[in-house]
Amino acid sequence: MRTLVASLLLVIFAVPSSAKSRTAPPVDPDYVYALATANHFLHAWQTQDQETAILLLSDRLKQRTSESSLDALLSSNISKPQSFEIGRGKRLAPGRYQFPIALFQAKTRWTHPQTAALVVVKNGNNDWAIDRLP
Repeated sequence: MRTLVASLLLVIFAVPSSAKSRTAPPVDPDYVYALATANHFLHAWQTQDQETAILLLSDRLKQRTSESSLDALLSSNISKPQSFEIGRGKRLAPGRYQFPIALFQAKTRWTHPQTAALVVVKNGNNDWAIDRLP
């Protein structure tokens, strides 16, 4: 009986300790700026603010991307809601981060997200830009 009670107490007290959440690893200030840039760009996509979205693109990306490709990404039916999710980013190199994203557009009753990645680069002192589109 004592063994049973001791075992039950051990199980009861062990469960909460295993359910504790792990703390996320610390991030550097550049990560915060890169994440803010990704969020700002995706908000511009969500609200169809083409001017802001284009201003957030790197010069290299602007040169490589056709106007029709940008229009296809940044133009849709505003009457249908669209939203996004940004996942935990990773540092690719100093001043370069990649964030997994999911884009949602309510085109039909059930929809699948468009998954992709945004690459954000540092252009100068706390000046960040999108260097790869979804």
